[in-house]
Amino acid sequence: MRIGEICTVQTVHCKRDLTVQGAALLMRNHHVGDLVVVEQPNGERVPVGIITDRDIVVSVIALGLDPASLLVGDIMVEELMTASEDEDVYETIERMRFKGIRRVPVVNSLGGLTGIVSIDDLVEFLAEEMGELSRISSRQLANEKQFRQ
Repeated sequence: MRIGEICTVQTVHCKRDLTVQGAALLMRNHHVGDLVVVEQPNGERVPVGIITDRDIVVSVIALGLDPASLLVGDIMVEELMTASEDEDVYETIERMRFKGIRRVPVVNSLGGLTGIVSIDDLVEFLAEEMGELSRISSRQLANEKQFRQ
């Protein structure tokens, strides 16, 4: 299955010049724990970073810094892993595991933001897959009873 089929399409995003306080309010208003930081060079929202609620706590609040005077670009994670919407789910999982990343922006062939996939999305997907696997034994038993009577 392609990662684009299970990602969250309604991705909340912002630009580098938003204050950290503004980012926190945006997260609060949309009930999310992260924002994808984008630039729009040719009309496409191209991911250039990500900021999480944890980044705000660890890099700003814990240090006693003023979130109204810092910009998202000052604290965002710029080493950004993205996944192509056509990438295989299991390939994405492997890359996330290897890099220790919990959230990955999903992009189209032009590099534009089309969604985000998180560990929660992947656990839900894998749980459904496991559920389907668990039905094999019961179907096998039903088929055996039907054909051996």
